[in-house]
Amino acid sequence: MSAALVWFRRDLRDHDHAALYHALKAHTQVYCAFVFDRAILDALPSRRDRRVEFIHASLIELDAALRARGGGLIVRHADAREAIPPLALELGASAVYANHDYEPAALARDDAVRGALGAAGLAFHTFKDQVIFEKSEVLTGAGKPFSVFTPYRNAWRKALTPFHLKAYPVERYAAHLAAPPAASIPSLAELGFAPSNLAELKLPCGMRGARQLFDDFRQRIADYGRARDFPAVKGVSYLSIHLRFGTISIRELARFAQEQANEGAEVWLNELIWRDFYQQVLWYRPDVVTQSFRSEYDAVQWEEGEAAERLFAAWCEARTGYPIVDAAMRQLNQTGWMHNRLRMVVASFLTKDLGIHWLRGERYFADTLNDYDLAANNGGWQWAASTGCDAQPWFRIFNPVTQSQRFDAQGRFIRRYLPELADLPDKLIHEPWLMSAIDQSAYRCTLGRDYPKPIVDHAAARERTLARFKAVRPTGD
Repeated sequence: MSAALVWFRRDLRDHDHAALYHALKAHTQVYCAFVFDRAILDALPSRRDRRVEFIHASLIELDAALRARGGGLIVRHADAREAIPPLALELGASAVYANHDYEPAALARDDAVRGALGAAGLAFHTFKDQVIFEKSEVLTGAGKPFSVFTPYRNAWRKALTPFHLKAYPVERYAAHLAAPPAASIPSLAELGFAPSNLAELKLPCGMRGARQLFDDFRQRIADYGRARDFPAVKGVSYLSIHLRFGTISIRELARFAQEQANEGAEVWLNELIWRDFYQQVLWYRPDVVTQSFRSEYDAVQWEEGEAAERLFAAWCEARTGYPIVDAAMRQLNQTGWMHNRLRMVVASFLTKDLGIHWLRGERYFADTLNDYDLAANNGGWQWAASTGCDAQPWFRIFNPVTQSQRFDAQGRFIRRYLPELADLPDKLIHEPWLMSAIDQSAYRCTLGRDYPKPIVDHAAARERTLARFKAVRPTGD
């Protein structure tokens, strides 16, 4: 009998799972494990992190699902680099199986594990699972990675075959799952964490949660192209956290989108392709984690000093005086999620209105987003800051007022997260600073007390941004 260990990471499901399938097919005893990695958890800024609670709930469900198949989940709280090799030896495994991770820190971790396993005579096998195409699978005609999305998307679509969307039939070899030694999943308290407001938010966790959300979205996908830009409308899939932690298969989602004959599904498939695109960018250009994709924009002179710190704090704390920005930041701070249109708006505001380095916003999102994914988050921030691949041109600057008027015309989203503005009429809710003293009294909202005055003038900030980029822009740009 040959034994193997499957190391779960961003793939918390018991079906259509590449590493699990290959391990079950090749071995007669397959153990499953997850590590709450101290290298990650100890660096988190809050002990009430919604992501840790989401993972914890998802692992409980995954363990039950594996036990129903005859297996189970071994859960450790340790440095993964130090935990996986001795666990494999303890179980008598000849190999460890896992799915690819593309982030620089994860690659370094996997290299360390591979080295330790190799020194002990054990193999380490990894597989593509969280994307449809990875690394060098979609390249230009010259054999180089794409730096613009549209031609990448076209090449992606051309390369796609039914094989790439085929599910891995884990159930075919499920009898090879091995029951783990007596063990239990540590509680949140044992991990050093406390419950967040996840239950209050009613965020569905685990595979069943993903299925619930997907089944609901399937009924709405035809309208996705129109509805997705309006934050007060139930227009998006809400599956981002499930894609991030793999409680649903990207192949299943892409296959469904591919099979639909409507514009909404086509637009949604493009969003899934963006995920692959940004993963390829990160694979070829890991320096984008701290530097601009377009290196010439590393010379941009961003605002620094005490004044910039005050502006950054106001942005983080939803005190900018621009309702659509503040409502979006409250949504993020209260729920750990932000509507995609608003991610662009607040990122543009931080970099183009306040003149603060995109990296500071990217890191704030990394600390607060439930669905934080380094590749997509970095790509989105660099797009908004005009420093990245396929970026918004530096001279196109979102106007927070017109964005608000266009995508939340009746102020429904603003009123939800800024109840202090609830009584304002539609014509003033996007620009409350236009209220007269009589208006402020009538609508029970005193500027500077109940709601802040704008911390920056958009028109003046726009001119500063244009000058900031003109000073470093390449010839002909």
